Amino acid sequence: MTRTFHAESTTDDVLEGVNLRGKRVLVTGVSAGLGVETARALAAHGALVVGAARDLAKARGATEEVRAQAANGGGLELVELDLASLVSVRACADALIAAGKPFDIVIANAGVMACPFGKTTDGFETQFGTNHLGHFVLVNRIVSLMKPGSRLVNLSSAGHRYSDVDLEDPNFEHTPYEERVAYGRSKTANILFAVEFDRRHKASGLRATAVHPGGIQTELGRYTPPETIEQLMASINANRPAGAPLFKWKTVPQGAATTVWAGVVAAPEAVGGRYCEDCHVAEGAEGAAIMGGVRAYALDSDHAKALWAKSEEMVGERF
Repeated sequence: MTRTFHAESTTDDVLEGVNLRGKRVLVTGVSAGLGVETARALAAHGALVVGAARDLAKARGATEEVRAQAANGGGLELVELDLASLVSVRACADALIAAGKPFDIVIANAGVMACPFGKTTDGFETQFGTNHLGHFVLVNRIVSLMKPGSRLVNLSSAGHRYSDVDLEDPNFEHTPYEERVAYGRSKTANILFAVEFDRRHKASGLRATAVHPGGIQTELGRYTPPETIEQLMASINANRPAGAPLFKWKTVPQGAATTVWAGVVAAPEAVGGRYCEDCHVAEGAEGAAIMGGVRAYALDSDHAKALWAKSEEMVGERF
């Protein structure tokens, strides 16, 4: 009998009774928050987790509990990865390819949110460059390590509703910079990347999906003032559908649940090329103030192909 999960399900709920012994998983961003919890839950059920992080000293400290709870052959190893530097991204990918060990799941978890205007080492706007382009290059470079049956899980966000990608001006060279708009562009890109990756690779047994973890108070929100968060919550509650519950923060284990559900538990044909939230595939929804659902532009296949081509052009590499 298939079990169903919901917004308050945790990683341990989702993985109850699941044996991941012998599975190998790459998780980016294991120095805090969702990345650490995702790695912990997977390793506790027997997976060998390769955790990528920019600051390895910070990651070692943050993942002590991952190693402590690893069981049934599970474990953790760390690799260096700075998604804001394509030199670092390519070096990480080259090292993984040289090791030659395949992955069953790749979880593109790392990211930044609503930060002041800045540029990556390669001159890309920080959020688009880090959240999308860094992962775009990493995943495509290691795709040969993803064996049939493997899945890519991209961490997106309900923040994709703030804005579609702008393929004419991805680096805000001609339009005023706004933190949430830039975040929205990058999160929409995460979904579109999954859509096109899934289209390209499903015939060979690889599937890709994007997930929204929910509203969680982690380091990701360090650039957002408390008053802005309060205003956002008030707007969400004021515009919620009739009878819908008030917005409620998720715990980190609840936030990471959709990631492990989409990567391990859900049927591949159900989540491939889709956007998931609260441990289910999201319905379409429009309107900037609505928290739930996915915007049509984020799942548009032609749009996804155009983003892929633009991303190749920006990074100077074809996949």
